[in-house]
Amino acid sequence: MIFQRDQLAGKIPVTVITGFLGSGKTTLISKLVVHPEMRRVAVVINEIGEIGIDHDLVTMSSENITLLANGCICCSVRTDMQETLRDLFARRISGAIFDFDRVIIETTGLADPAPVVQTLSTDTMLAAQYRLDGLVTLVDAVNGLYQIEHYPESLKQIAIADRIFITKSDLQGAIELDKLTAEIQEINPRAKIASIVNGEMNPSELINLGLASSRSNEQTMVFLGELLDQTGSEHSKYLGDFSKRHDRSIKTLSLRFKEPFTWEAFSSALELLIALRGPDLLRVKGIVNVMGKPTVVQGVQHIFHPPVTLDHWPTTDIDTRLVFITKNIDTGMIENLFKAVGAITK
Repeated sequence: MIFQRDQLAGKIPVTVITGFLGSGKTTLISKLVVHPEMRRVAVVINEIGEIGIDHDLVTMSSENITLLANGCICCSVRTDMQETLRDLFARRISGAIFDFDRVIIETTGLADPAPVVQTLSTDTMLAAQYRLDGLVTLVDAVNGLYQIEHYPESLKQIAIADRIFITKSDLQGAIELDKLTAEIQEINPRAKIASIVNGEMNPSELINLGLASSRSNEQTMVFLGELLDQTGSEHSKYLGDFSKRHDRSIKTLSLRFKEPFTWEAFSSALELLIALRGPDLLRVKGIVNVMGKPTVVQGVQHIFHPPVTLDHWPTTDIDTRLVFITKNIDTGMIENLFKAVGAITK
Protein backbone atom coordinates (compact mmCIF):
# COMPACT_ATOMS: atom_id res chain seq x y z
CA MET A 1 0.00 0.00 0.00
CA ILE A 2 1.29 3.48 -0.89
CA PHE A 3 0.87 5.98 1.91
CA GLN A 4 0.40 9.59 0.87
CA ARG A 5 1.95 12.35 2.93
CA ASP A 6 -0.57 14.32 4.96
CA GLN A 7 -0.20 17.76 3.39
CA LEU A 8 -1.53 19.53 6.48
CA ALA A 9 0.24 17.61 9.24
CA GLY A 10 3.07 19.44 10.96
CA LYS A 11 2.09 22.91 9.79
CA ILE A 12 1.79 25.60 12.44
CA PRO A 13 -1.87 26.62 12.92
CA VAL A 14 -2.72 30.32 12.60
CA THR A 15 -5.78 31.91 14.20
CA VAL A 16 -6.87 35.33 12.92
CA ILE A 17 -8.78 37.49 15.40
CA THR A 18 -10.76 40.34 13.94
CA GLY A 19 -13.60 42.60 14.98
CA PHE A 20 -14.69 46.18 14.47
CA LEU A 21 -13.19 49.12 16.36
CA GLY A 22 -13.84 48.86 20.07
CA SER A 23 -14.94 45.24 19.98
CA GLY A 24 -12.42 44.22 22.64
CA LYS A 25 -9.60 42.58 20.67
CA THR A 26 -6.84 44.14 22.77
CA THR A 27 -8.60 43.19 26.00
CA LEU A 28 -8.89 39.61 24.79
CA ILE A 29 -5.25 39.41 23.67
CA SER A 30 -4.06 40.93 26.97
CA LYS A 31 -5.83 38.14 28.86
CA LEU A 32 -4.78 35.38 26.47
CA VAL A 33 -1.04 36.10 26.60
CA VAL A 34 -0.89 35.48 30.36
CA HIS A 35 -2.93 32.28 30.21
CA PRO A 36 -0.86 29.14 30.99
CA GLU A 37 -2.03 27.45 27.79
CA MET A 38 -0.60 30.33 25.71
CA ARG A 39 3.06 29.75 26.64
CA ARG A 40 3.88 28.37 23.20
CA VAL A 41 1.75 30.79 21.18
CA ALA A 42 3.28 33.65 19.18
CA VAL A 43 1.07 36.73 18.89
CA VAL A 44 1.22 39.16 15.95
CA ILE A 45 -0.49 42.51 16.52
CA ASN A 46 -1.36 45.00 13.82
CA GLU A 47 -2.81 48.45 14.27
CA ILE A 48 -3.26 51.79 12.54
CA GLY A 49 -1.17 54.62 13.91
CA GLU A 50 2.44 55.49 14.51
CA ILE A 51 2.47 54.66 18.22
CA GLY A 52 1.96 51.02 19.18
CA ILE A 53 -0.48 51.58 22.02
CA ASP A 54 -2.02 48.10 21.77
CA HIS A 55 1.46 46.61 21.66
CA ASP A 56 2.41 48.43 24.88
CA LEU A 57 -0.66 47.07 26.62
CA VAL A 58 0.14 43.45 25.88
CA THR A 59 3.91 43.51 26.20
CA MET A 60 3.62 44.41 29.83
CA SER A 61 2.56 40.83 30.42
CA SER A 62 4.26 38.81 27.69
CA GLU A 63 7.29 38.78 25.44
CA ASN A 64 5.85 36.58 22.70
CA ILE A 65 4.54 39.62 20.81
CA THR A 66 5.47 41.00 17.41
CA LEU A 67 4.12 44.40 16.36
CA LEU A 68 3.68 44.88 12.64
CA ALA A 69 4.83 48.10 10.98
CA ASN A 70 2.59 51.13 10.71
CA GLY A 71 -0.47 50.56 8.55
CA CYS A 72 -3.35 48.20 8.03
CA ILE A 73 -2.80 44.47 7.77
CA CYS A 74 -5.27 44.10 4.90
CA CYS A 75 -3.47 46.49 2.56
CA SER A 76 -0.27 48.48 3.09
CA VAL A 77 1.46 46.07 5.49
CA ARG A 78 0.39 42.79 4.01
CA THR A 79 4.04 42.40 3.05
CA ASP A 80 5.00 43.13 6.65
CA MET A 81 2.78 40.29 7.82
CA GLN A 82 4.48 37.91 5.39
CA GLU A 83 7.92 39.03 6.52
CA THR A 84 6.93 38.79 10.17
CA LEU A 85 5.68 35.21 9.83
CA ARG A 86 8.77 34.18 7.87
CA ASP A 87 11.01 35.85 10.44
CA LEU A 88 9.16 34.19 13.31
CA PHE A 89 9.64 30.77 11.77
CA ALA A 90 13.32 31.38 10.99
CA ARG A 91 14.00 32.57 14.55
CA ARG A 92 12.11 29.57 15.91
CA ILE A 93 14.26 27.18 13.88
CA SER A 94 17.49 28.92 14.91
CA GLY A 95 16.52 28.89 18.58
CA ALA A 96 16.53 32.68 18.84
CA ILE A 97 12.97 32.62 20.19
CA PHE A 98 10.80 30.07 21.98
CA ASP A 99 9.54 27.01 20.12
CA PHE A 100 6.00 28.26 19.43
CA ASP A 101 3.42 25.83 18.10
CA ARG A 102 0.66 28.29 17.18
CA VAL A 103 0.29 31.86 15.94
CA ILE A 104 -2.47 34.35 16.70
CA ILE A 105 -2.82 37.40 14.44
CA GLU A 106 -4.86 40.36 15.65
CA THR A 107 -6.06 42.61 12.82
CA THR A 108 -7.14 46.23 13.04
CA GLY A 109 -10.77 47.09 13.58
CA LEU A 110 -11.10 48.41 10.04
CA ALA A 111 -9.37 45.46 8.40
CA ASP A 112 -10.84 43.23 5.75
CA PRO A 113 -9.65 39.84 7.02
CA ALA A 114 -9.90 38.16 3.61
CA PRO A 115 -6.42 39.17 2.35
CA VAL A 116 -4.86 37.84 5.55
CA VAL A 117 -6.46 34.46 4.91
CA GLN A 118 -5.44 34.60 1.26
CA THR A 119 -1.81 35.37 2.09
CA LEU A 120 -1.44 32.13 4.03
CA SER A 121 -2.27 30.14 0.91
CA THR A 122 -0.72 32.27 -1.85
CA ASP A 123 2.72 32.77 -0.29
CA THR A 124 4.40 29.43 -0.98
CA MET A 125 6.96 29.86 1.79
CA LEU A 126 4.26 30.56 4.35
CA ALA A 127 1.99 27.82 3.05
CA ALA A 128 4.78 25.30 3.55
CA GLN A 129 5.01 26.13 7.27
CA TYR A 130 1.64 27.54 8.34
CA ARG A 131 -2.02 26.67 7.92
CA LEU A 132 -5.13 28.70 8.70
CA ASP A 133 -6.88 27.21 11.71
CA GLY A 134 -9.72 29.67 11.91
CA LEU A 135 -11.06 33.19 11.70
CA VAL A 136 -12.52 34.54 14.96
CA THR A 137 -14.64 37.70 15.02
CA LEU A 138 -15.53 39.79 18.06
CA VAL A 139 -18.77 41.77 18.04
CA ASP A 140 -19.51 44.62 20.47
CA ALA A 141 -22.79 43.91 22.29
CA VAL A 142 -23.48 47.61 22.77
CA ASN A 143 -22.66 48.92 19.29
CA GLY A 144 -22.85 45.76 17.19
CA LEU A 145 -26.26 46.31 15.60
CA TYR A 146 -25.35 49.85 14.56
CA GLN A 147 -21.98 48.76 13.17
CA ILE A 148 -23.53 45.94 11.16
CA GLU A 149 -26.01 48.37 9.66
CA HIS A 150 -23.56 51.18 8.85
CA TYR A 151 -20.12 49.64 8.32
CA PRO A 152 -19.52 47.03 5.61
CA GLU A 153 -16.27 46.01 7.31
CA SER A 154 -18.20 44.82 10.36
CA LEU A 155 -20.67 42.91 8.22
CA LYS A 156 -17.93 41.12 6.29
CA GLN A 157 -15.95 40.28 9.43
CA ILE A 158 -19.03 38.50 10.74
CA ALA A 159 -19.96 36.85 7.44
CA ILE A 160 -16.71 34.97 6.91
CA ALA A 161 -15.96 34.06 10.54
CA ASP A 162 -15.57 30.50 11.80
CA ARG A 163 -16.45 31.50 15.36
CA ILE A 164 -18.03 34.65 16.79
CA PHE A 165 -17.82 36.08 20.29
CA ILE A 166 -20.13 38.81 21.54
CA THR A 167 -18.19 41.07 23.89
CA LYS A 168 -19.41 43.48 26.60
CA SER A 169 -22.56 41.42 27.05
CA ASP A 170 -22.68 42.56 30.67
CA LEU A 171 -23.35 46.11 29.46
CA GLN A 172 -26.38 45.24 27.33
CA GLY A 173 -29.92 44.14 28.11
CA ALA A 174 -31.24 40.68 27.32
CA ILE A 175 -33.63 41.87 24.60
CA GLU A 176 -30.94 43.75 22.71
CA LEU A 177 -28.55 40.82 23.08
CA ASP A 178 -31.15 38.52 21.59
CA LYS A 179 -31.63 40.91 18.67
CA LEU A 180 -27.89 41.06 18.03
CA THR A 181 -27.51 37.29 18.25
CA ALA A 182 -30.37 36.78 15.81
CA GLU A 183 -28.83 39.29 13.41
CA ILE A 184 -25.46 37.53 13.57
CA GLN A 185 -27.09 34.14 13.00
CA GLU A 186 -28.89 35.53 9.99
CA ILE A 187 -25.63 36.79 8.50
CA ASN A 188 -23.59 33.71 9.40
CA PRO A 189 -25.68 30.71 10.49
CA ARG A 190 -22.63 28.43 10.29
CA ALA A 191 -20.54 30.03 13.05
CA LYS A 192 -20.88 29.11 16.70
CA ILE A 193 -21.71 32.19 18.81
CA ALA A 194 -20.74 32.74 22.44
CA SER A 195 -20.52 35.69 24.84
CA ILE A 196 -17.42 36.81 26.74
CA VAL A 197 -16.90 39.52 29.34
CA ASN A 198 -13.64 41.42 29.87
CA GLY A 199 -11.76 39.13 27.49
CA GLU A 200 -12.11 36.12 29.79
CA MET A 201 -12.08 32.86 27.86
CA ASN A 202 -10.25 29.58 27.64
CA PRO A 203 -7.84 29.58 24.69
CA SER A 204 -9.21 26.17 23.70
CA GLU A 205 -12.24 28.01 22.33
CA LEU A 206 -10.02 29.59 19.67
CA ILE A 207 -8.33 26.45 18.38
CA ASN A 208 -9.22 23.45 16.22
CA LEU A 209 -11.57 25.48 14.05
CA GLY A 210 -9.93 24.55 10.76
CA LEU A 211 -8.91 21.53 8.75
CA ALA A 212 -5.87 20.09 10.54
CA SER A 213 -5.35 16.85 8.66
CA SER A 214 -6.38 14.87 5.61
CA ARG A 215 -7.25 12.05 8.01
CA SER A 216 -10.96 12.46 8.36
CA ASN A 217 -12.78 12.61 11.69
CA GLU A 218 -15.73 14.40 13.26
CA GLN A 219 -13.70 17.64 13.44
CA THR A 220 -13.66 17.65 9.65
CA MET A 221 -17.41 18.16 9.59
CA VAL A 222 -17.26 20.78 12.35
CA PHE A 223 -14.84 22.71 10.17
CA LEU A 224 -17.19 22.38 7.21
CA GLY A 225 -20.12 23.60 9.27
CA GLU A 226 -21.97 20.49 10.37
CA LEU A 227 -22.47 19.11 13.85
CA LEU A 228 -21.77 22.48 15.43
CA ASP A 229 -23.74 21.43 18.46
CA GLN A 230 -26.00 18.67 19.66
CA THR A 231 -29.07 20.80 20.32
CA GLY A 232 -30.87 19.92 17.11
CA SER A 233 -31.45 23.59 16.35
CA GLU A 234 -31.96 24.83 12.80
CA HIS A 235 -28.32 25.88 12.72
CA SER A 236 -26.83 22.65 14.09
CA LYS A 237 -26.52 21.05 10.67
CA TYR A 238 -25.56 23.60 8.11
CA LEU A 239 -24.19 22.10 4.92
CA GLY A 240 -27.08 21.52 2.55
CA ASP A 241 -29.74 22.25 5.16
CA PHE A 242 -29.75 26.03 5.43
CA SER A 243 -32.50 27.70 3.41
CA LYS A 244 -33.15 30.97 5.24
CA ARG A 245 -32.59 34.12 3.22
CA HIS A 246 -32.12 37.70 4.33
CA ASP A 247 -32.34 40.97 2.44
CA ARG A 248 -28.74 42.07 2.83
CA SER A 249 -26.24 42.07 0.01
CA ILE A 250 -24.41 39.25 1.77
CA LYS A 251 -26.14 35.93 1.22
CA THR A 252 -25.48 32.29 1.97
CA LEU A 253 -26.14 29.45 -0.45
CA SER A 254 -25.87 25.74 0.30
CA LEU A 255 -25.76 23.23 -2.55
CA ARG A 256 -25.93 19.45 -2.47
CA PHE A 257 -25.28 17.01 -5.31
CA LYS A 258 -25.74 13.24 -5.23
CA GLU A 259 -23.87 12.47 -8.43
CA PRO A 260 -20.05 12.54 -8.26
CA PHE A 261 -18.03 15.10 -10.21
CA THR A 262 -14.89 14.70 -12.22
CA TRP A 263 -12.28 17.09 -10.88
CA GLU A 264 -11.94 18.66 -14.32
CA ALA A 265 -15.66 19.47 -14.50
CA PHE A 266 -15.91 20.77 -10.93
CA SER A 267 -12.75 22.88 -11.09
CA SER A 268 -13.78 24.34 -14.47
CA ALA A 269 -17.08 25.52 -13.00
CA LEU A 270 -15.36 26.95 -9.96
CA GLU A 271 -12.75 28.73 -12.07
CA LEU A 272 -15.47 30.26 -14.23
CA LEU A 273 -17.31 31.49 -11.14
CA ILE A 274 -14.09 32.96 -9.73
CA ALA A 275 -13.33 34.69 -13.04
CA LEU A 276 -16.81 36.20 -13.20
CA ARG A 277 -17.39 37.15 -9.56
CA GLY A 278 -14.24 36.37 -7.56
CA PRO A 279 -14.21 39.52 -5.37
CA ASP A 280 -17.82 38.85 -4.35
CA LEU A 281 -17.21 35.24 -3.29
CA LEU A 282 -16.56 36.13 0.33
CA ARG A 283 -15.98 32.54 1.39
CA VAL A 284 -16.51 29.07 -0.02
CA LYS A 285 -16.28 25.76 1.81
CA GLY A 286 -17.29 22.29 0.89
CA ILE A 287 -16.64 18.61 0.51
CA VAL A 288 -16.81 17.35 -3.07
CA ASN A 289 -17.37 13.80 -4.25
CA VAL A 290 -14.65 13.53 -6.88
CA MET A 291 -15.36 10.18 -8.51
CA GLY A 292 -16.01 8.63 -5.11
CA LYS A 293 -13.21 10.36 -3.20
CA PRO A 294 -13.96 13.09 -0.61
CA THR A 295 -12.12 16.30 -1.48
CA VAL A 296 -12.29 19.42 0.70
CA VAL A 297 -12.26 22.80 -1.02
CA GLN A 298 -12.11 26.21 0.64
CA GLY A 299 -11.39 29.72 -0.53
CA VAL A 300 -11.80 33.41 0.11
CA GLN A 301 -12.79 35.56 -2.86
CA HIS A 302 -10.57 34.66 -5.83
CA ILE A 303 -7.96 32.74 -3.82
CA PHE A 304 -8.46 29.05 -3.03
CA HIS A 305 -6.39 26.76 -0.87
CA PRO A 306 -5.07 23.62 -2.57
CA PRO A 307 -7.79 20.94 -2.45
CA VAL A 308 -7.32 18.26 0.21
CA THR A 309 -8.34 14.67 -0.52
CA LEU A 310 -9.41 12.97 2.70
CA ASP A 311 -8.40 9.42 3.52
CA HIS A 312 -12.07 8.47 3.89
CA TRP A 313 -15.54 10.04 4.10
CA PRO A 314 -16.25 11.60 7.52
CA THR A 315 -19.75 10.11 7.60
CA THR A 316 -21.93 7.80 5.54
CA ASP A 317 -23.15 10.85 3.62
CA ILE A 318 -21.15 10.96 0.38
CA ASP A 319 -23.02 13.80 -1.32
CA THR A 320 -21.13 16.84 -2.53
CA ARG A 321 -21.95 19.73 -0.20
CA LEU A 322 -20.91 23.31 -0.93
CA VAL A 323 -21.45 26.53 1.01
CA PHE A 324 -21.09 29.95 -0.63
CA ILE A 325 -21.09 33.25 1.27
CA THR A 326 -21.51 35.92 -1.38
CA LYS A 327 -22.01 39.62 -1.84
CA ASN A 328 -24.41 40.99 -4.45
CA ILE A 329 -24.50 37.72 -6.39
CA ASP A 330 -27.67 36.08 -7.62
CA THR A 331 -27.33 32.77 -5.83
CA GLY A 332 -29.46 31.18 -8.53
CA MET A 333 -26.62 31.77 -10.97
CA ILE A 334 -24.23 29.74 -8.83
CA GLU A 335 -26.73 26.94 -8.41
CA ASN A 336 -27.43 26.73 -12.13
CA LEU A 337 -23.72 26.70 -12.96
CA PHE A 338 -22.93 23.72 -10.77
CA LYS A 339 -26.14 21.94 -11.71
CA ALA A 340 -25.12 22.24 -15.36
CA VAL A 341 -21.72 20.77 -14.60
CA GLY A 342 -23.31 18.03 -12.54
CA ALA A 343 -25.63 17.17 -15.39
CA ILE A 344 -22.68 16.82 -17.76
CA THR A 345 -20.94 14.36 -15.44
CA LYS A 346 -23.95 12.05 -15.16
